[in-house]
Amino acid sequence: MDLDAKAWKILAAVQHDGRASLKALAEEAGLSLPAVSERLKRLEEAGIVKGYRAEVNPAAVGYGVMAMIGMTTPQADKARLVALLKTLPEVLECLHVTGQDSFLLRVVTRDISHLERFVGVINHYGETRTSIVMSAPIAMRSVAQPAAG
Repeated sequence: MDLDAKAWKILAAVQHDGRASLKALAEEAGLSLPAVSERLKRLEEAGIVKGYRAEVNPAAVGYGVMAMIGMTTPQADKARLVALLKTLPEVLECLHVTGQDSFLLRVVTRDISHLERFVGVINHYGETRTSIVMSAPIAMRSVAQPAAG
């Protein structure tokens, strides 16, 4: 699907506020209400807009520690590890990556001892390297229109 400037305005607006009304999106994109509704529907059907969700502050709900865990996992254990990770509420994200690690995990835990127990559970599937997140100077950002060229 080719994305024009109006589609990018819609994408920017829904990434900024997933609860924005169709009226607000229409004003932002300079389109009529039916036109923006149809464009948004096509963006969803094309898999460009995958969903809408709330951004929850982990610390505000009891998770005091965020960590990034790199894992080197033998090929034979990868599917079993991913199946386990899908069941663990501490895992916010699991990325299959190239380089030294097989996977990169973003996890949240209540405290350091909870993190230690969590790492103990997944350590059976390979070597782990854990980095505790101190802050996020650049938080997860919206996807922007690629520069031309």
